[in-house]
Amino acid sequence: MTTEEPPPNTQARPPLTLRDLDALDIETLKGVGPKRAESLRKADVYSVLDLLRYYPRRYIDRTREATIADLREGEEGMVLGKVTRVESRRIRGNRTMVTVKVSDGTGTLGVTFFNQPWRAKQLYEGLPVVLFGKVESFRGNPQMSSPIVDLIGDQTGKIVPVYPQSEKAKIGSADVARWSAEALRRAEQRTIADPLPDSVKRAQKFIDRHEATVEIHQPDNMASVAQARRRLVFDELFAIQLELVNQQRIRQETEVGVDHAATGLLTTQMLDSLGFPLTGAQNRVIEEISADMHHPHPMHRLLQGDVGAGKTLVAVHALLSAVEGKFQGALMAPTEVLAEQHAIGIKSLLDGLMVEDTMSLLSERPLRVELLTNGVATADRKRILAQTLSGEVDILIGTHSLIQDSVHFFNLGMVVIDEQHRFGVEQRAVLRAKAQGDKEPDVLVMTATPIPRTAAMTVYGDLDVSVLDELPPGRTPIETYWAAGDLEEAAMWESVRTEVAAGRQAYVVCPLIDASDKIEARSATETYEELTGGQLYGLKVALLHGRMTSAEKEEVMSAFRRGDTDVLVATTVIEVGVDVPNSTVMVILDAGRFGIAQLHQLRGRVGRGEHASTCWLAGEVTTSDGEARIEALVGSTDGFELAEIDLELRGEGTIMGERQKGQNDLRLASLRRDKDTVALAREVAIELLEADDPALPALLDDSAVILGRTDTEFLRKG
Repeated sequence: MTTEEPPPNTQARPPLTLRDLDALDIETLKGVGPKRAESLRKADVYSVLDLLRYYPRRYIDRTREATIADLREGEEGMVLGKVTRVESRRIRGNRTMVTVKVSDGTGTLGVTFFNQPWRAKQLYEGLPVVLFGKVESFRGNPQMSSPIVDLIGDQTGKIVPVYPQSEKAKIGSADVARWSAEALRRAEQRTIADPLPDSVKRAQKFIDRHEATVEIHQPDNMASVAQARRRLVFDELFAIQLELVNQQRIRQETEVGVDHAATGLLTTQMLDSLGFPLTGAQNRVIEEISADMHHPHPMHRLLQGDVGAGKTLVAVHALLSAVEGKFQGALMAPTEVLAEQHAIGIKSLLDGLMVEDTMSLLSERPLRVELLTNGVATADRKRILAQTLSGEVDILIGTHSLIQDSVHFFNLGMVVIDEQHRFGVEQRAVLRAKAQGDKEPDVLVMTATPIPRTAAMTVYGDLDVSVLDELPPGRTPIETYWAAGDLEEAAMWESVRTEVAAGRQAYVVCPLIDASDKIEARSATETYEELTGGQLYGLKVALLHGRMTSAEKEEVMSAFRRGDTDVLVATTVIEVGVDVPNSTVMVILDAGRFGIAQLHQLRGRVGRGEHASTCWLAGEVTTSDGEARIEALVGSTDGFELAEIDLELRGEGTIMGERQKGQNDLRLASLRRDKDTVALAREVAIELLEADDPALPALLDDSAVILGRTDTEFLRKG
C-alpha cells in the first residue's frame, strides 16, 4: 500500500514584509498596553518594525564577564552585579549625593552619584545592573563616580543585549528585550521576507534578513552579532542608495533639460582677460559641467572645493555658458554679505563683455549682472524685477529674495546655489521651478565645506560630484597658532599691530553679538569696545554683525575692501565668501565654541593674496573634543582631511532633513565605521537598477519603509 503525500498547504501565508511589520501597531504585542505604548512612542517606536529596528547599543558577553575582583584602579571597567544598598543625603551647597553598593559575589563596588537624586528611586536593593566607568579606590575598596548605568533585568543567556534607555520615556533595557523576543516569536512561523537577490547574498556572504534580525536581538555569541550587524547595516545603507540612484535614473529618463547652444565666445573672452591660467582641477570640472550642459537631461551637480580653490570662477563659466545660449543665470547665496561680494566680483570679472540685444535695434549691449537682496531700494527692486522678466538681466545674484513670488525670469537656464548646506531642499526646488515651460534648468550646487566621501555619497548620492582639489598658484599657506593663555594672546595682538603697520588688514571673530549671562563667550560689541580702547588703540577698527541693516553692513564691508579699515571685528557673518586679499590675520576668539568646518571656513578669509597669512585660535578649551578640534586646525589646512577628522569627532548627526541636533538618522550604520559598506551598497543599487532585476519592486518598497515617508520625500526633492 502506497502512502500519498499530503496536499500542499494552500493556506500557507507568505513571509512578513517590512511594510507588514510596519503596519502592526506596537500595542498588538503582549505586555505592551496603552501606557507602555505611549512610552515607546516617545522613543519613536510606533510599530513592530520600529521595535525590531530599535537595536542594542552594546552586549554583555557573560562568557568573558569581568568581576568586581578583576577591576583595576585607573582603568575603565564594566561589571554586572546586584544592588545591595542605596543611600541619599544632602551635602554642602544644597547638593545631593546618592551612594550605592553593588556586589557580584567576588567583591563589593561603591558607586557615587552627585546631583542625581533620581538615582535613589531608579536603583533599589536586589536590582541587577551593569556599570561602566573609571575605577577609583576609596579606603582600599573599588569605587566608580557617576558611571554609565544599564538596567538589564534578570536576563539569562551567554550574550545579553543592552538597549538604549530613556529615563524620560521610562523604557528599560529588560523591557525592550522582552518585547523584542515576543515580536520575534510571533514572526517565527511566517519569517521576515528577504527580497535581496540570492546572487548578492552569496557574493557578499550575507546571512538571511530573518536570521540577522533574530541574531541582533538574541545572539548565541559575538560572532553572530557581527554577522547580523553586517547584514542589517547593508540593508540600511542600501535603502538610501537605492532611493538616490533610482531618483537619478528617473530624472534622466523623464526630465527634459535646457538645450545650451553655448558658443564659447563669452567664456573664452573671460578666461583670456584673467591674466593667470586655470588650475588643472578647474579645467577638469569645467569640462564635466560643459558636458552636462549639452546632455538632453538637466544637470544636477555638486561642486566641492576647499577654501580658495576657485569655485566661483567655475560657477561663472557655467552661468556665462548659459548666457551664450540666450538663457539667464541665477546665483543664490545664503547671506547678503556673500551675495554682495559675488555681485562685485562677478561684475568686475565680466566687465566689457557684450551680448546680442534682442530688445532694441542695436546689435549688442553690455552683459547685465544685477543684485537682488532685501537691502535693495524699492525703486531699484522694481526695475530689476521688470528687467529680469523681460530678459534684459542676464545673471541675477541674490539671497532668499530670488525665490520670492515676485521674481520671474524670462528664460532661466542655469541655477547656481552657493553654500548649499545653508538652504533647504524646498528652497532649491522653488528656484529651479522658476524656469519657463516644461524644461528644467541645469543646477550646480557648491560648497566650500568639504564633505567626507561617504557622507557625500549618502547625502548627495543623486548628484554628480565634482571636486576642486588644487589651489591656484600663488596662494600662500596659512600658519595657524593656538593662543591658549595670556602670553600667547599678547603675541597674537602684537602680530595684528605688526601686519597693520605693514599696510595689511585683520579680522577678529567673536561667537556672540552681545554679552550673555548664560553663555561664557566674548561678544563682538564688547570686544570692539575693549580693543579700540586697549590692545588695538589707535587703529581703525570697525564692527560687523547680523543685526545691522543691509545698508550698514554694506557700508562697513565697502570701507574694509577699500582699505579704510584696519581691523574688522565681526560675528560669523563673514564666515563664507568674503574676499579681501589684503587681509592677512584672522583672530578667532573662544575658538573652542566653533566646529572644525566653521573654523576652517573662517580661516579661509585670509591667505587670499600674495602675503603670508596667520590664523590665531584664542581661548582656553575645557573638553578633549575641543582640544582635538583646535589641534586638527593647527596641524592641517587640508579641508578634506579636516572633514574626515570632524566626522570621527562629531559623528554623523542628521543626514536627511531638519532633525533635532545630535539625533542620528542611521539606526545601526555609521558613515565612519562602515565606509566600505556605503560604497558596496551604491554598487549593488546601480547593478540591480541597470539589470532591471525582478526583485526591484520589493526592494524599492523596503527602501521606502526603512527610510520612512519624511526621509523618502527629502531624498526625492533633493
